[in-house]
Amino acid sequence: MKKLLSYFGPYKVQSVLGPLFKLLEATFELLVPVIVSLIVDRGLGQRAADFTYPDADRGYIVRMSLVLVAFGLVGLVCAVTAQYFAAKAAAGVSAGVRSALFAKLQSLSYSDLDGLGTAAMLTRMTGDVNQLQSGINMALRLFLRSPFIVFGAMIMAFTIDVPSAGIFAGVILLLSVAVFVIMFVCMPLYKKSQARLDKVTLSARENLAGARVLRAFCKEEDERRLFSERNGAYTASQKFVGKISALMNPLTYAILNAAVILLLYVGAIRVDSGSISQGNVLALYNLMSQILVELIKLANLIVTVSRAAACGSRIENVLAMQPSLELFPEGKEGDRVETTEKDDAFIRFDGVSMRYRGGGGNALTDIDFSVKKGETVGVIGGTGSGKTTLVNLLPHFYDVTEGSVKVEGKDVRAYDPAALRARIGIVPQKAVLFKGTIRENLRWGKADATDEELMEAARIAQADKVIEGKGGLDAAVEQGGRNFSGGQRQRLTIARALVRRPDILILDDSASALDYATDAALRRALRSLDYDPAVFVVSQRTSAMHGADKIVVLDEGRAVGIGTHEQLLENCAVYREIYDSQYKTEDGEAAS
Repeated sequence: MKKLLSYFGPYKVQSVLGPLFKLLEATFELLVPVIVSLIVDRGLGQRAADFTYPDADRGYIVRMSLVLVAFGLVGLVCAVTAQYFAAKAAAGVSAGVRSALFAKLQSLSYSDLDGLGTAAMLTRMTGDVNQLQSGINMALRLFLRSPFIVFGAMIMAFTIDVPSAGIFAGVILLLSVAVFVIMFVCMPLYKKSQARLDKVTLSARENLAGARVLRAFCKEEDERRLFSERNGAYTASQKFVGKISALMNPLTYAILNAAVILLLYVGAIRVDSGSISQGNVLALYNLMSQILVELIKLANLIVTVSRAAACGSRIENVLAMQPSLELFPEGKEGDRVETTEKDDAFIRFDGVSMRYRGGGGNALTDIDFSVKKGETVGVIGGTGSGKTTLVNLLPHFYDVTEGSVKVEGKDVRAYDPAALRARIGIVPQKAVLFKGTIRENLRWGKADATDEELMEAARIAQADKVIEGKGGLDAAVEQGGRNFSGGQRQRLTIARALVRRPDILILDDSASALDYATDAALRRALRSLDYDPAVFVVSQRTSAMHGADKIVVLDEGRAVGIGTHEQLLENCAVYREIYDSQYKTEDGEAAS
């Protein structure tokens, strides 16, 4: 939890004032048994056998009663003020931690995010932070107050009667041992329980995202069973740790009630012998009751703090993660090579191999080719051949295992990632739109783009009619763009990438939902751009490769052919097989 302490910085005042006002409240509470003792001993005097109080000082009793009322009112104000400061600090710290988590997740590489998992990230951003907030709130209110009352009551007991106070010391020691043993047993169990919650969240997320697929394959019952298993494991772990933590309250009550019985027994003997007064016994009993209440609060606090500490540890693990992307320091030798007339490559893949974290083998092996400014490069291959992996190396989403990827002679690892990606327009396989308006989505490509620029990009992307059909740039986009068809989403994401007029345009299977006529119109529009970006077109359609200056054919992560469409039909068996599967019938005739 040490790293999380830095988030208390803006809330130092509240973090100090909250416990301080609680200590003030506790001080007034500790004085109450003393006032009651004085009322009994001085106000009532010696009690008569007929239950009358002939020696009672009614004026003294009234004054002391008013003092008790004043203590109660001041204590109430202190308690409310303490609660306000504690809540403000807890909410502020949790907001800071949540923001830091979000910023950390934004800074992590694709490999880091793949390893962490979406469900785990969501749990940390929601459940873990909420538990942390509850723990901070309770800690600020009770962490000092409860021990202060417990030890303060023991000290006051020693000022009243030393032999009776020995009972206080013994019971506090015994309870401290019991509480801390239970706490140390519960902390790792809470951590395991939160890990099981990750799996429950994963099931819920997968079912929400894939609801249509689940119903199409009639897998609802299987998913219910899987969710029940994961939810059952989480519930069982919660129940197990709950049973252990639940021992605190009955154990505390049993020990303290036994101590009360012993205290009354010893007190009665000492009153009978004249060693202490009846009021002192009553004060000792009230102090013991205060200890009982505060130790129960402390036990609940320890349970909550244990859970918060486990969640805080999980949060710290994410915050401590360092982005795994390799970045060269500025000016590193070998970052740049000067281009010559013979070597005027804008982009160069130089002996590139790449392996995913935890992967058994290379996703790409010994990829070597170059691209000139303004060239269109097609990337084709079967499923799992490494097409998306190849283009994901250009914006430095992943690190190469061997070799290098260079843009303008400079290794992508030597660029600032934000500066590099600002030059690249990316249209991913899954067309993702965000809740808002069409204008807001398109301006992700360029924040200050005019409506004319947006509509020009939409025209090139064949999305202008989509925008007009929806009512213009201010038309609403629902979450995930679910109020648009797959083809409409793809055209809008292409327009979003084109708005920034990128130096490198990556179309990663981004026309798969388009009909052939729209796809052909899109390719013609891209060839007529008034500037010269290097364009990478990733597709499984050989029709998408028409017009490409260079086609890279991938098979199991290796480049088995590089050339034009005609050259590959003649020299590359893999490309010819793909082409024939799409354009030839079984008898070898051209498909209609």
